Amino acid sequence: MHLAYPAVLSALLFCTGVYGVLARRNAILVLMSVELMLNAVNLNLVAFDVWLSRAAEETLHSGQALTLFTIAIAAAEIGIGLAIVLAVHRNRGTSDIDKLRDTAEGPETGRPDSSAAEKAEATA
Repeated sequence: MHLAYPAVLSALLFCTGVYGVLARRNAILVLMSVELMLNAVNLNLVAFDVWLSRAAEETLHSGQALTLFTIAIAAAEIGIGLAIVLAVHRNRGTSDIDKLRDTAEGPETGRPDSSAAEKAEATA
């Protein structure tokens, strides 16, 4: 099999993942898109490892080792990411990224409210 087939498939998967990260508003779908991008990288690593192992007599299979490392990192990332998304969903009631931009719980305690300062000046 030619190297072009897995490389083109990997590029399509990666572009689909980038589109998903940029266009989606749901945090879980963004995490799934990141996983799709990581799987595209894994496909590239294995394809180039197989392609290079045909040319070399002694093969180290470093592409496959890097793929296993990437899978382990991706599993940890999705576990932590889903835990964060579930905690945010429990507290806020939504996993929409646009609605979660303001992460402050309310007005800061050390900063006076501007409307209260205006009322104090008006009564003085």
